[in-house]
Amino acid sequence: AVGFLSPARRGSLMTAILVFYVLCGILSGYVSSRLFKSFRGRKWQACTLLTATLFPGICFGIFLFFNIFLFFFHSSGSVPFLDVLIVMAMWCCVAVPIVFLGAYFGYKADSIEYPTVTSTIARAIPESSGIFDPRVAMVFSGMVPFCAAYVELFFIMSSLWMDQFYYVFGFTFIVYLILVITCAEIAVLACYYQLCAENHRWWWFSFFCSGSTAMYMFVYSVFWFKSLEASKLIMTYMLYFGYMFLISFAMFLVTGMIGTMSCFFFTRKIFGSIKID
Repeated sequence: AVGFLSPARRGSLMTAILVFYVLCGILSGYVSSRLFKSFRGRKWQACTLLTATLFPGICFGIFLFFNIFLFFFHSSGSVPFLDVLIVMAMWCCVAVPIVFLGAYFGYKADSIEYPTVTSTIARAIPESSGIFDPRVAMVFSGMVPFCAAYVELFFIMSSLWMDQFYYVFGFTFIVYLILVITCAEIAVLACYYQLCAENHRWWWFSFFCSGSTAMYMFVYSVFWFKSLEASKLIMTYMLYFGYMFLISFAMFLVTGMIGTMSCFFFTRKIFGSIKID
């Protein structure tokens, strides 16, 4: 769809994804540092280090674990040792310094100002029931964004696990935009109802509301595995569910961040519009 990546050459697409992820490290470092600074956090080194190593470390650890098993099983799917070193070098020598560079600019920037003064004494939260219960909202809110991307997810799963070529990247990008908009809308709507119910703890609530989309994706992958007609080897189950867990975890972080930042700007806007005489 873009024109410079051939879907028939999957290696080029994976290389482009890795390079794009590494270059986005400066954005992640900048955003995490500015948010941490607005929270008046002091351990900025730990925040930046976790930003640069937590998610990539989990992915690389699981990937290395599976690759060692494939190597001992003499599988053609095992990645050569040199390629593993190249990926590690990209992470340690490029991605981590870029994250720290973005964090440097984030801490140098002005702190995010809030329109109201927050009390140091936490206010009591009334009991909620039904759809206003935060636990119920966090579980069922992710169903709406998942339904928006459900049809396209079937073709992506077929391309990923059934060795089918996937060409409609432009349509996938449109579905991704719909997913982003849906996650933002459902998180803002749920956050608004919680604020109306006098629940001021909206940070993690908004994160899990939109992030629960990943839970439905992982449950869908469990049912989709039955149609795969895979072998009965234990390694097949480990590879499938291990990598689907990584994909779902990545989707959890992406959709959760979309919901949190949408609610963040939403609450700043509505509280900033309040005029105090």
